Amino acid sequence: MIKIYSLSRFFFAILPGLLLSPALFAAEEGTAGSVSYYREIVPIFKRSCSGCHHPGKLKGELDLTTHAALSKGGKHGVIIKPGDPKSSSLIEEISGEEPEMPKEGDPLSKEEVALIEHWILQGAKDDTPADKLNPYKISEPPVYEAPAVITSVVYSPDGETLAISGYHEVLLYKSDGSELAGRLLGESPKIESLAFSSDGKLLAVSGGAPAVFGEIQVWNVPEKKMVNHWRVSNDSLYGISFSPDNTKVAFGGADKSVRILEVSDGKELVKFDNHSDWIFATTFSVDGKRLLSGSRDKAMKLIDAQNGQFIDDINKLVENVLCFSRNPKEDVVAYGGEQGTARIYKMKDNQNRTAANNDVNLIKQLERQPGAIHAIAYNPEGTQIAIGSTIDEVRIYKPDGTRTATLKGHQGAVFSIAWHPKKPEIVTGGYEGKLRIFNPADGNLIKEFVPFPIKSSNQVAAK
Repeated sequence: MIKIYSLSRFFFAILPGLLLSPALFAAEEGTAGSVSYYREIVPIFKRSCSGCHHPGKLKGELDLTTHAALSKGGKHGVIIKPGDPKSSSLIEEISGEEPEMPKEGDPLSKEEVALIEHWILQGAKDDTPADKLNPYKISEPPVYEAPAVITSVVYSPDGETLAISGYHEVLLYKSDGSELAGRLLGESPKIESLAFSSDGKLLAVSGGAPAVFGEIQVWNVPEKKMVNHWRVSNDSLYGISFSPDNTKVAFGGADKSVRILEVSDGKELVKFDNHSDWIFATTFSVDGKRLLSGSRDKAMKLIDAQNGQFIDDINKLVENVLCFSRNPKEDVVAYGGEQGTARIYKMKDNQNRTAANNDVNLIKQLERQPGAIHAIAYNPEGTQIAIGSTIDEVRIYKPDGTRTATLKGHQGAVFSIAWHPKKPEIVTGGYEGKLRIFNPADGNLIKEFVPFPIKSSNQVAAK
């Protein structure tokens, strides 16, 4: 005897040793209440479909990230006809023994197909709660009760502006830290990396909401206006960099992919999937024809920036690559590893390696740091390298490995370092949420400040 138990819209059919799926049971019986687009259909699309059908990668000109975009359809017209699943091409594409979609990954289960079919039969309604349509959009600058962790800080090419990562925003300061000049509010609660275009007009931002979405933002800095933003993946994005001609941005992500997008419209030009772990850093070669990516899988991979073809690993796979910095003058890169070692490499193919796995592109291995290296940066002349790790200091070296200065006073890990493009100054930021400006020649502190407008608990309560 089958017993049916009701729990909200779900029905569980219990047989000895058998549990029928709610979706399949509902489809077979032709019953069940309303299928929820927000609670039931969206998770299926996110898991199996949105990777190829999002604003940054519109396969078939089809976007499945919102109900409005889904209803609009793609290159071949609408794909759902409310109330008529048999005439909805979406069902045809995802059904059968060898379904056409998804192209990548496992096919949808019969239960998932049945659930989507039932949703269309019921009218393909959008029940996304109003506060969930864009829960990450904020209209006012955040209120800080304590300093936020600083994950990225960069100077504008003219040295006039300092851009600093915040919560849901990028803060713009005068480069001496004397004045907060602007606050660029975006959807991403966590900003992971920042990069100025070479002319200083644009600021590119990568970040997202971990395990929810990854986002790229492009800002017009003089006007403090967002030019474009794109949700590109279902997890955070890291290591953004501009091409030398400022027409493209490259970045990595927690989804193990490297991408290159067109700055003007967000079109995905390259998607590189040869890494096996998170990608934290990217940089273009001096001529812009090649792209280098660095990952937690220990590899720095050289990629053809025109067609996305894999060229080679430039390094011996020794330790996780957490950050790197390209010499501003030549195709040489210094990277920081999880075990605390910094190494300098030529950005070229590794075809001369032997069966002994010789590290033929290695130029120099620097002094090992006491902890994992989270920040590394060449100075504008390419004659010095600053390294920040989990200890309370930043060390500066010549490329030959000679340490020239030690910057002290930090509390906790240093996550970002930037050299002033015009003055003998260097800025550091990290876990404690404070910026410090040093003289790199002697290591003396010039200024320190918290860039976040901190309000007292009484002020916060009043608001």
